[in-house]
This record gives sequence, structure tokens and C-alpha cells, in this order.
Amino acid sequence: MVRILTAKACVAALCAALASAQPVAASQTGTEAAPLPVGTCINMGNSLEPEREGSWGGKPIAADDFARIKAAGFDTVRIPVRWHNKTAPASPWTVDPEWMDRVQTVVDQALAADLNVILNSHHFEPIHDDPLATAEWHGAVWRQIAERFEGYPEETLWFELENEPHRNFDHSNLLQTLAPALRAVRETHPTRAVIYGGENWSGIDSLATLPLPDDPHVHPTFHYYDPFAYTHQGASWTAPDMPPPGRRYPAEGDREQLARDVQKIRDYVARTGKTPFMGEVGAYDLHSPTQERATYHRAVREAFEPAGVGMCVWAYANTYPFWDREKQQWLPGMRAALGLPETD
Repeated sequence: MVRILTAKACVAALCAALASAQPVAASQTGTEAAPLPVGTCINMGNSLEPEREGSWGGKPIAADDFARIKAAGFDTVRIPVRWHNKTAPASPWTVDPEWMDRVQTVVDQALAADLNVILNSHHFEPIHDDPLATAEWHGAVWRQIAERFEGYPEETLWFELENEPHRNFDHSNLLQTLAPALRAVRETHPTRAVIYGGENWSGIDSLATLPLPDDPHVHPTFHYYDPFAYTHQGASWTAPDMPPPGRRYPAEGDREQLARDVQKIRDYVARTGKTPFMGEVGAYDLHSPTQERATYHRAVREAFEPAGVGMCVWAYANTYPFWDREKQQWLPGMRAALGLPETD
């Protein structure tokens, strides 16, 4: 049967086709996209992404934090933000103005310290349970974020549409789910860097099948917490599959795993022409001494750095910390592990 589409339906079909498009492999084009210049980066963890700012044992972010981070030699900060519980419950899903002001203040403070900023959506819980049903809401929030930051420098402020897709949010629906958010951003930011991470918490293996829209300003990311038995030992939030305490680093096979994982990055770059960055990496501090955590971070950096991978450590000052708030000092050896000077 011949099917005649209305103009409106044709537009919808075109949008769907664009949303499902994937980039042509680098081997076909002979080109390679410039990687996002993340450099050495630190996450402002447990600050704006809990239900309330600092409710997970963190403290409100202050301008002094960014001045300290910049002085330590970091290039970039990643600012995780929870949005879904700060919006009206129905369309147009207006973001709480006070919350939007607070996020803008934090971004302004980081930019004023001469840091690059990755601003994301973090723990937008409904999108992981019912991705397609939440897509319009998620896109409406990103439209408001994009409008608030219109005119900000593209070279130093980048948008990450959603952190760590998981549960029902996977590669089968990732492009369609994020299409409203990307469309909303592109209305006012046609060339700003936008970041996509893959399924299964954006682990490194998600890169093998990560779909990306046909947009030259979209950049891939992955998170690296391997070996999980070391980085999450004794982490209560991983129950009932919590790795038991006592895992040491390095253990037998750890160096070989690093080499295999770096090869996955090289294969990805060769196939797509895009260099992903490491949006999160870290080792839980409850059962792992600082010196051993430093050894882990150094090993990861030295392995991935030659592949051109920027690295955002988790996190600044609470759970997986680099800065000791009580002692008001950087934890010894942690900056050196990232190739930064150990000076105060």
C-alpha cells in the first residue's frame, strides 16, 4: 500500500532519521576529529548532584575551591547537577529559579578561575527507568539550561546531556531519548561541545557500540572504575554485590587489563576518528590507603595518557577525595599521580 506522508509527518520522519544517525568511520573519511581539550580534570562530586546540595556529607561549593583547583594545576572541572527534582512536575517542567541561579553561580565561579567546565545532568532518575517517556521532560530542562548559558564561551563551557545511562536506558534507545535535549541545546548553541556517554554506566566497553548523532560537535566519554573489585571495595551503595574489603592494587593481572583497555581506546579512535575522554575515574578511600590510591591513579594516567585521553578524577573533597577538608590540604601523592606538582 502506498503511504502518503503529510508535511508534518515528513518533518517528524526526518528528525527521527537524524536522531538515529551515526558518524561515518574514520577509516572511510580519512579524518580525525579534534578531541575535547579536557586535560587534567576533577569532579565536584557530592555537591550539586545529591537530593540537596551537600547532603551526602559534602559542603557547598565556594569560589575558593576553584581557585585552589586551578592553582594545583587542573585544567577542567566537571560539575554534576541533579535537575529532575528541581523542576515543576508537569509541562513545561520549569526549573526552580533559585536552583538555576545557584548552578549559574557555581559555573561562573569556575570560569572566573580560568577553568574549563563540564556541566551535566546527573541522577535524572526517571530517564533510566522509562527513557522515552522521560525524553520530553529531560529536553525541556536542557532547553532552560541552554537558554540560561546562552552567550557563554564555547571554548570553556561544555554540556554533558546525561550521566551514566543504565537500567532501561541503553544503546537501543539512547539517541532517541537524548534527541529532544540535543535539539534544545542546538537551538541556541549550534556549535558548543556536547558530550555523550554510553550504556551500563558508561563503562569502557560501552564504546564498542556507542551510537552518536551525526553532529561534529558531539564528543564521546567513558568512565573507568576498573578493576571494580578494587575501586569499590566496601562501598555500601553497591550492595548486594559489594566487593569485599581487602583488595590491593596492583594485583596479578591488573597491568595486563590496563593494556587491554587502552587498546580498546585506540581501536575506537581508529574506527570513529573521535578520542573519548575519561569522565570519571577513582578508588574508594574507606579501605584503600592514600598511597595505594595514588598508585592506582598514576597507573591509569600513565596507561591512557599516550592515547590522548583526558582524565576527570572522582572527586574533589568527599568520597574518593583529593582535597582533605579537615586538614585543609591536598592528600599526599594524589596530585603527583596525575602529573601535577606536589606544592601548596
